[in-house]
Amino acid sequence: MPTPFVGRRTELALLQKRLDRVGSQGVGSAVALRGRRQVGKSRLVQEFCNRAELPYVFFTATKGASALEGIADFMTELRESSLPADPELVPKAAPLNWPDAFRALASALPATPCIVVLDELPWLAEQDPVFDGALQTAWDRLLATRPVLLLLLGSDLHMMERLTAYDRPFYGRADSLVLGPLNPAEVGEALGLDAADAIDAHLVSGGLPGILRAWPHGTPALDFVKAECADPASPLFGVPEATLMAEFPAPDQARRVLEAVGSGDRTHANIAATAGSQSGALPSGVLSPLLRRLTDEKRVLASDQPLSTKPGKPALHRISDTSLRLYLAATRSAQELSRRGRSDAAYRVVERRWTAWRGRAVEPLVREALELAAVCEDFPWPGTEVVGGWWNRRFSPEIDLVGSDRAPVAGTVFFAGSVKWLATPFDQGDLTALAQGSAEIPGFAADPASLAVVSLSGTTAAVAAGGVGLVWGPRDVVSAWQP
Repeated sequence: MPTPFVGRRTELALLQKRLDRVGSQGVGSAVALRGRRQVGKSRLVQEFCNRAELPYVFFTATKGASALEGIADFMTELRESSLPADPELVPKAAPLNWPDAFRALASALPATPCIVVLDELPWLAEQDPVFDGALQTAWDRLLATRPVLLLLLGSDLHMMERLTAYDRPFYGRADSLVLGPLNPAEVGEALGLDAADAIDAHLVSGGLPGILRAWPHGTPALDFVKAECADPASPLFGVPEATLMAEFPAPDQARRVLEAVGSGDRTHANIAATAGSQSGALPSGVLSPLLRRLTDEKRVLASDQPLSTKPGKPALHRISDTSLRLYLAATRSAQELSRRGRSDAAYRVVERRWTAWRGRAVEPLVREALELAAVCEDFPWPGTEVVGGWWNRRFSPEIDLVGSDRAPVAGTVFFAGSVKWLATPFDQGDLTALAQGSAEIPGFAADPASLAVVSLSGTTAAVAAGGVGLVWGPRDVVSAWQP
């Protein structure tokens, strides 16, 4: 039975908008859709093609294939697709180059709107160094004047960005869309979970459909993890493991840096020490470029700066995909035990690390939710554009939430707050610590009405009566993503 398609209303609407334009204007439109592996790009586009009910061809490249093999596979897909009015008109003998293959595609296009999908585009560019130029020429001369929606998909984020960069042949010819993971509201809808369990499921899965497809309906996160610990081939382990191997197949310095961050090291100095060797810590001249590459190109890391009206240091690094973050922190060790038939011990590894891991992993999610909610009329601080955190060099205090008008250096700090994602409510002691710590934030006027509390288990009566500006629970966090 096919897996039900959940969410992606915005992305489907954006694709439909471009298809409508193709139909109304009778000319082509190209879209470069990029996103990390297992985020659901192919599934989204297949769903879109199904709903469109128009002729289409969906070609997925094979990594490691030669250019001639890729062209032959493309021609086979074209011949067997619903695109050509007469499949016999598609040459049975595969062309020897992409320009001829694109000419065959153009000759097969109907006079009515249609869709052409090229999946794993970076692999095609790897196979043939002239592929980008051939695609640009075919688009300009053969496809752009026809009613075709060309969808270009790829998981290598940097390569997909380069496809449409100003110095590449396809520059200015495609709209760029980024497909992120499913949000907590979509995860909750897909799995039939309440808000708190939906957030846990989102953190464990990273919002990746590749993991969620194996998740039984209505199952809380730790129950799912416990069941999957009996299966060493579970997507819980396999999806982040595949991501790690695809992006970092060799145990090089970049891999060691990533694993250092995944093990809990957040500062430059700690990462350098852990990722170093017997000869000492990684030198700054080596580590800094690696961190930039992992953050800006690979997008596997995120870098957080302390947010206030003054520039601050140090930056803190984290794994951006929470499923990979959990894998490096706990489930990789659990998988090794699972492979040895020790599923109970595997689950205990995750269970022991769960509370501390979840408490830190949920903070970026809460910040994103507050940024989304800041556009609502009833938000206490309507000028908020950015939500981050603040800390000094001693990490004492470390404030979870800071809302401001801009980043990395704020013009105005509107609020400060705390995230407590534990089984106990946010109490007066927590509020006192927040008030005292937030008074140290440069540019922030500490005031109970300028404090925000986000708690898994609510607050005590004293905190509720203390006049804080915002009190959120799990339902409020999830509702930030709901239409």
